[in-house]
Amino acid sequence: MKKSILITGCSTGIGYVCAHALHKRGYQVIASCRQLADVKRLQDEGLTCIQLDLADSNSINNAVRQTLELTNGKLDALFNNGAYGQPGALEDLPTDGLREQFETNFFGWHQLVRAVLPIMRKQGYGRIVQNSSVLGFAAMKYRGAYNASKFAIEGWSDTLRLELMGSDIHISLIEPGPIETQFRANALNAFKRWITIEGSAHEQQYRRQMDRLNSDTSSNAFVLPAESCITPLIHALEANKPKIRYRITTPTKVFAVLKRVLPARALDKILRRAA
Repeated sequence: MKKSILITGCSTGIGYVCAHALHKRGYQVIASCRQLADVKRLQDEGLTCIQLDLADSNSINNAVRQTLELTNGKLDALFNNGAYGQPGALEDLPTDGLREQFETNFFGWHQLVRAVLPIMRKQGYGRIVQNSSVLGFAAMKYRGAYNASKFAIEGWSDTLRLELMGSDIHISLIEPGPIETQFRANALNAFKRWITIEGSAHEQQYRRQMDRLNSDTSSNAFVLPAESCITPLIHALEANKPKIRYRITTPTKVFAVLKRVLPARALDKILRRAA
């Protein structure tokens, strides 16, 4: 019998390649996208795809209902992946901009997990995989909103793992570093929506950030393709003892070590340059 999985944020990047890879592996993949045009595109590519906007409570409820109709009331796994980055210095970011970041990156995930957990408890098993980031444990300047949402997901997931011990519902975190996706394009749109450059104390840095976000490809020497997340995801879904954290890319692995061994001020100096 096919294992079923609901994946959020499948229009591009990690969600897109993982949805296709698991479909080829024999999973019953329920891919989801925020935009209807993307839903139609993935359907044309042979995937089962539904609309799910993580910032819309009704959309989440409808997506869960559709998913369970497609899977005959069961769900083996959830891969929470849909998210975006809100750039900008915290002092320049209106509270509504931060709130909007959390609606998609945190509160939507919370609602979705709460909706599927009763199904997993009833069937006696399940896997929940949360796509976090190196920025979920190592903060970098001008990424404060995204840092905060991913730090929150890390703590939330750790808590949930403790609360589900003994249930055979496993919680894993994937922590990618620089991945080649359309993340920058979405971040640029969010930046323009909420940040006023003119007159900011960070105006010069913002001009440089705009150049980076406008680029089609990353300039990071350690960037990996989105496909690098497929193998860790499969392990989290299929291993008898899945890892708590899957660290992907060299920067993630290096900063995980540095955070353990360096004093905070020494780490700050490195993170300041890395940003």
